[in-house]
Order: sequence, then C-alpha cells, then structure tokens
Amino acid sequence: MVHGGHPLNAETPPHLLRESFVTPVDNFYVRCHGNVPGVDPGSYRLEVSGLVERPLRLSLEEIKELPKSEVTATLYCAGNRRTELTEVHPIPGKVAWGTGAAGNARWGGVLLRDVLEAAGIGEGVRHVAFTGLDRDVESGTGAPFGGSVPVERAVADGTLLAYEMNGEPLTPEHGFPLRVVVGGYVGARSVKWLSGINLQAEPSGNHYQAVEYKLFPAHVTAENADYSEGEMLGEIPLNCVILTPENGETVVPGLVPVRGYALAGGDRRVVRVEVSADGGGYWNEASLLGDDGPGTWRFWETTLRLSPGPRRILARAFDSGGGAQPASVWEIWNFLGYANNAWHGVGIEVGG
Repeated sequence: MVHGGHPLNAETPPHLLRESFVTPVDNFYVRCHGNVPGVDPGSYRLEVSGLVERPLRLSLEEIKELPKSEVTATLYCAGNRRTELTEVHPIPGKVAWGTGAAGNARWGGVLLRDVLEAAGIGEGVRHVAFTGLDRDVESGTGAPFGGSVPVERAVADGTLLAYEMNGEPLTPEHGFPLRVVVGGYVGARSVKWLSGINLQAEPSGNHYQAVEYKLFPAHVTAENADYSEGEMLGEIPLNCVILTPENGETVVPGLVPVRGYALAGGDRRVVRVEVSADGGGYWNEASLLGDDGPGTWRFWETTLRLSPGPRRILARAFDSGGGAQPASVWEIWNFLGYANNAWHGVGIEVGG
C-alpha cells in the first residue's frame, strides 16, 4: 500500500503480514526520507571515525571478510498505527501509516561490535552515530539521513551491519549495499545505505535524531514545541496488533479466528497477549507462536465465539519486564504521531 513515490513509502497489507513469520522481501514495508541512492559496490567505502584509536575506511569486500553473523530482527517504524492518532486530532504532513509498517527478516552481515573493536573504542564514547548516503527530501534539509544509539546497544549481539536480507543481497530500497540493523529499536535507528559510523560523547545531531523522531506530551504542539526537550525515540514501545479479521470485515457467526503480532522493545520479550470482544470487560488469553528472542515479533492467535451484530475486538500485550500497554490513544496522542502503542482494536460485523 503505497503512501508516496518520492520519497518511497509503502506498507504491507495486514493479511500478508500474517502469512509468514519471516516477511518476504517483496512484502516488506519501505520507509524512505529521500532518494534511493544508486551505489557502486566496487567503489563503496565505510568510514569509521570519531573517538576511535584507528580510523577505518572499509570496502564492502573487507567488511565481508569479517566473521559473518545472522540475526532475526523485526523492523518497526516509529509512526506505525499513526492513522489511529489522527482520529483524535489531525497530524498534517506525516505519512498515514496503518498497522503494516513492520516486518521481520533474517539479516546477514557482521556484528557492529567487531567493526568497532577493529577501530578501537576510545575513552568517553557514549553514542555510536550512523550516516546514510541518501539525502533528505521529506523535511527539506537536503542533508544525509542519520541517527545514533547508545554504545551499549551498538556492541550488543542483536546489532548488525547487514548486507543480506533473507539470504539475498540487500535490495536498493532496503539499503544496498550495507545497512545497520538494531534489534529492539525503532526502525529510524537502522540506518540504510550506511556511509559513516562516528563514535562520540553525545547523541547524533542529525535532524532525524535532534528534531524528528522525538516524543512530546499531548499538550505540546508544533507551534510551541521546544525540540531540545523532546524524548529521543529509541526502544520499540510494547505493541500488539490484530491482523485478521481486518477492520470493517464481515464474518460468519460462531467461532471466529483472531490473529496478529506483538512486539516488545529492547531486550524484553512478549509473554502474554489478551483479546476481548466486549470492550475490555472479559479478556481471553491468546496462544503465542514461536519465540526467536528479543528484537523479534511473536505471532499470536485465538478463537472467539461471536453472535450476530457489530463487534469491536481489542488486543493487548504484556512483556517480560512487566510492561503493559495504555488503554486509549487519547492517553498518548502527540503532534508528530509517534509510538502509538494503545490497545489495538478492529470493528467488524458478525453476519446474521
């Protein structure tokens, strides 16, 4: 479902997301802030600089000579489920994501930790900043896209410099020839078309870390926002989404299967999903399917016995850190439309 061609932004229809635990590349959502750069792999170089003992300039072949690692990780756009927030109050100028700006893939590449150790992590390093080869169009800065993560996350097992996606070389729209994959963090930190890594004391000063991808309280507006006060988005907020039945669908009375995905941020795992067909009066515990560990979604499913009439089905998740979701989007509305992790609901008609 294409939201724009330049920059290219497209999400996966709900029913396709539930077809496979590992999302096929052709079905994987695409998030761009500018052009999709064409990169010559032969002349490509990755610069590693900043507070390092040995600055590096690595070719793609030199990177591939390092020990290969594979990580299963879910990329999750910070603006996923923004359309529900717009029902509270308009959010102009932002991509109207539904529930499909998420996808799970098996990534092949090298641990970022190995590259940082080769460069030598200097004293005072608190953040690892990334810069891409693309140029921002969406916000009009014309600058490369970038962002950073704390050094502790950069050296974790789930953080990769990926050159493969589901066993094949990255496609152009997914970051060829090299991208960052930061498990458990919002997709904006998994910078594509990676050109530079900088070790530094402070978070990235890039527009998409210093201004965009920040969280503000509901009373703050675009007119009175102090962007230095916003909370930089990092770990994925605990979330749970109903994929089938879809909103507005008509189903046959009786036993109705309900399926979806749930995802926890950081190093936490989803440990329980509950589903309600009566507005939250009674909750039915769903079955969780598979567990590839932190940083990956979990599929869930249950069956509800429904009689004829309109129904609103709700779903909520709980994580291994004791986290729970807020009940209503009213509690978490923000003028940039990020991090909607309220209980998810779909309205359906149960036919007579």
